[in-house]
Amino acid sequence: MHDLPYPVTDIHVHIQPWERLHPGAQTVMSRGRPDYENLTAMMHDPAAVLARMDADGIDRIGMINYVAPRLMGFDDDVNDWIAEVSKADPRRLLAFGGLDPRDLAVINDPAAAVDRLVDLGIRALKIHPPHQELRANAYRHGAAEEHLPALEGIYDRLQEVRMPLMIHTGTSVFPGARSRYGDPMDCDDIGIDFPELTMILAHCGRPMWTQGAIFVIRRFPNAYIDLSSIPPKRLLHYIPMLQKLADKCLWGTDWPGPGVPTMDHNVTQFLDLDLSDEARRLILHDNAAALFPDR
Repeated sequence: MHDLPYPVTDIHVHIQPWERLHPGAQTVMSRGRPDYENLTAMMHDPAAVLARMDADGIDRIGMINYVAPRLMGFDDDVNDWIAEVSKADPRRLLAFGGLDPRDLAVINDPAAAVDRLVDLGIRALKIHPPHQELRANAYRHGAAEEHLPALEGIYDRLQEVRMPLMIHTGTSVFPGARSRYGDPMDCDDIGIDFPELTMILAHCGRPMWTQGAIFVIRRFPNAYIDLSSIPPKRLLHYIPMLQKLADKCLWGTDWPGPGVPTMDHNVTQFLDLDLSDEARRLILHDNAAALFPDR
């Protein structure tokens, strides 16, 4: 735990129904994790999740979920699942849900699909282009091989109800993932077409598109990056202007994903970086507190 004068929010933690993962995805998640079975059990025990947060000195987490039945195994039921988990402590456990723009119910009424997430207590929606096999701007004619007009209705309703949109940017190592769909420049269209929509570009486009992600967040006032999945010791390599961009960054670890032993491990390494106390506070607390106020 850390002796900081403010609580820490980790906006990118994978609390998911891991037993629904396809075997190939389970192999990736369990690689190098002798505690995989214990973690799988923890997913169904919010008290254990909160205890792990307390041990790591983390006040709040964003519990990342999305719909990717073919590649990962998660379907629309994941929204009800994570909403139920968050009830253990809605202030500390921020539920992130997802929608499938190919689902007939979403196509017929994307606004109603978003409203259902709001009614469940979901705090943000996650789009994962490499795992959902789509481009984030596929609502635009000619922008993608597959035109997905339901995305426009989803984004428009998110903007109306002021629910943040998290978009995976960067590559993915999961079997079958279409990493080329992780180019953050697709988010440039979203910023233009939905200027009041809060976007969080997860992983800052790592490893080869960080500059594209930085361009997007500097262009649009409501766009942010999260720093998850980048080893903290390499943050200043990928984002040399991190100090200058501190007001546009959210802290995230990707725990318990590959290469992240604990949430505390990453925070400790982050605090060793040559950053001002003000920048650290913005990244670890203030920005997330503004986007996800206590209810």
